[in-house]
Amino acid sequence: MTTEVAPNAPPPRAMHAVPGPRGWPLLGIAPRVKLESFHRQLEDWSREYGEVFAFRLGRRPFLAVSNPEVIASVLRRRPEVFRRGARLEATSREIGFLGLFSSNGDTWRRQRPMVLAGLDPAHIRSYLPAMSEITQTLRRRWLEAAQKGHEIDVLADLMRYTVDVTTCLAFGHNLNTLEASSETAIQQHLNVILPALFKRLLTPFELPRWMRNRSLRHHVVALRAEVQAFIARARAQLDERPELRERPENLIQALIAASQKGQQGITDEDVAGNVLTMLLAGEDTTAHTLAWLFWLLGRHPQAVAMARAEVDAVLPPDGVACSVEQLAGLDEVEACASEAMRLKPVAPLLMNEVGEDTEVAGVLVPKGAIVACLLRRPALDEGQFPDPQRFDPSRWRTGQPGAKSLSSAKRAVMPFGAGPRMCPGRYLAMTEVKMVTAMLLANFDLEFVGVPGRDEPAERMALTMAPVDLKMRLRLRSR
Repeated sequence: MTTEVAPNAPPPRAMHAVPGPRGWPLLGIAPRVKLESFHRQLEDWSREYGEVFAFRLGRRPFLAVSNPEVIASVLRRRPEVFRRGARLEATSREIGFLGLFSSNGDTWRRQRPMVLAGLDPAHIRSYLPAMSEITQTLRRRWLEAAQKGHEIDVLADLMRYTVDVTTCLAFGHNLNTLEASSETAIQQHLNVILPALFKRLLTPFELPRWMRNRSLRHHVVALRAEVQAFIARARAQLDERPELRERPENLIQALIAASQKGQQGITDEDVAGNVLTMLLAGEDTTAHTLAWLFWLLGRHPQAVAMARAEVDAVLPPDGVACSVEQLAGLDEVEACASEAMRLKPVAPLLMNEVGEDTEVAGVLVPKGAIVACLLRRPALDEGQFPDPQRFDPSRWRTGQPGAKSLSSAKRAVMPFGAGPRMCPGRYLAMTEVKMVTAMLLANFDLEFVGVPGRDEPAERMALTMAPVDLKMRLRLRSR
């Protein structure tokens, strides 16, 4: 058994002695679970039962924790003690996207160096011209909407943007969904696969294989075909330009070159798995972060004014950054993004399967159980953040009176996770967030960002947390 506890700590409790919501025989709390708001149910139970509580989903025991130090301890002990769930890994293998996000053990270890290298800050710098071009395309789309007085479906447009960035940077091919008249095939497949995957992960019992994914088969087969087309195109580029094997221009070229050399055991399956992982993970997370940020900015004109003044001082008139140095100067925009990720994290819940008997928060947790880390609870702790429900970007400014507690605030807010499995795409995500937000503030006034007839968008959980039915109307900015 592994442990990470203080000396002279009391003996650990058994999970059955830990308070929590009551369930039914065999089913546990399954009849009470609402998939799209499960994160909020867990947060409500945390308020009722405390920082540590237990429940069953089917026969599987869960321990939910919301103390930031306990969460950090769990995340530091990945992947040795805590791992991605076996069901996620098996489902990913079936669907064909067993990439860095969903893999464990040796598969994760051999993929990690190559994926991290493709998404490090140096590579992001080389991607910037392509990202600037895609941001200009989004700007033209929104200029037309503002001139015509059209309402914008925020998530739809932002997901088009992130798909274009992801396919361009990772696969060397811009799908240009921003200028397409309708959803591309890839978007249609992703919109079906992600919610279905989340539903399967939380079902109380695993269905026999022949009963699984019937509704998904068409989408999975079609998406695999799209991915194989990306791979075939990259192979042809490597054949035509052999020098790319040593200096690849995108992630897929790097993975294929590694597989052809037998480097680090990279296989064709690893290549396809990480291509799909980039599509699945790269589309939703950044788009949802931007959507929540826009909604919060729409309610806080003072924050808009301060961030806009910075954008005007740092960037050209069109608000589209063309260098890493310009993006580095957008501290106020980054503070707004950090505050949005505190209040509306797109990953408010991280599930970790226990790989061996261990102790968590004074509780003996058996192998195979799930530890659910509730990431938003510490971010809304009044002891850490005065008036925690208030949107206040000044919490994240360096050199301000509150900067003394900035390091502790960062320990309480973990939008990209922590430890060895911290999100490898965090640099790319923050670059996208800053580029799009700066472009928006430089060119437009936010006439309306919200849901007609509602004070606040509903939160819908499906691997990531999205605002439901968020709309936006823009007005051309008068200078």
